[in-house]
Amino acid sequence: MYHQYVGAPLDLNTITTLEKAIEESIRVQPYVENITVRIDSDRVASKINKFGYAELEGKMLDVQLVVAYGTAKVLVKMQYDEDADYPLMFIER
Repeated sequence: MYHQYVGAPLDLNTITTLEKAIEESIRVQPYVENITVRIDSDRVASKINKFGYAELEGKMLDVQLVVAYGTAKVLVKMQYDEDADYPLMFIER
């Protein structure tokens, strides 16, 4: 998911649209039960260029994903880790 969307152009008016587009495209993939995508509007605002838009960065994303396979069900997250300066993907439970 990360590499599919990083670099996408957006502005403050298109954040919700992009969040929903990412959710809908990931939701159709096998084993995905649920997904929630949030894009940090403050980070977007700080990156708006002279043409009025920003490019989506990993540090702007906060994602929660429930994946089920067989008897296993996991909550996977991707959040920006300030200490590591990295958009970290991890299994929460």
